[in-house]
Amino acid sequence: MSAHLKFNLMPNNLSSTITCGHCGNIAPMEIIGTANSSTPYYDHDGYEIGYSGDFYSILKCPSCKKNNIATYFWHDGLDTDDEVVYKVLYPNQIDTPQGLPSHIASSINAAEKIKNIDVNAYAILLRRILEQVCLDNGAKSGTLAAMLKDLADRHEIPNKLVDVAKGLKDFGNIGAHAGIGELSEKEIPIVRALTFAILEYMYTAPHLATLAESMLASIKKKTKS
Repeated sequence: MSAHLKFNLMPNNLSSTITCGHCGNIAPMEIIGTANSSTPYYDHDGYEIGYSGDFYSILKCPSCKKNNIATYFWHDGLDTDDEVVYKVLYPNQIDTPQGLPSHIASSINAAEKIKNIDVNAYAILLRRILEQVCLDNGAKSGTLAAMLKDLADRHEIPNKLVDVAKGLKDFGNIGAHAGIGELSEKEIPIVRALTFAILEYMYTAPHLATLAESMLASIKKKTKS
């Protein structure tokens, strides 16, 4: 049986376990559409022995009910459906900034999982990440505004970045207090952009500078030898 027919006849029409690109839920998903570019393959004597190729599925997340588009490679020599490995093509995954400490990266991943479930909670988690950044960089404990001022006074961050951080803090305040207002999905891109601007300045830029110095040193060493 070809892979195309095999997958259309799977019990319950479910995919293997996959992470939703929208909400981060990890579960099998309902296959609501498929397409493939499979072609036959042959043995040494020229006899057709099966099909192989790239397959594409539209998968409906059981948690947020949104659709993912994923691809996987299949050939009829695979023993079980468990060998299918999906790669999510949509929604596009935004890479986290390079050089993040593990606890900051973990906090970012946790926030990303709920961004399309509860925008207010997402903003609160990003505000908490800002507090972690301040403490990581030696800010005196206190309110977030006081920690940001302390870092600016010691020239750990430029004043313009303090303004960026203040914007993120304000979004977090709205998310935390129902009486102030309500955030919506349209605020997600700006809240994420504010967060990443801070993380890239504080962690990615120094990380890339260190990598560049290391590579230059290696090149100079090879040139001398």
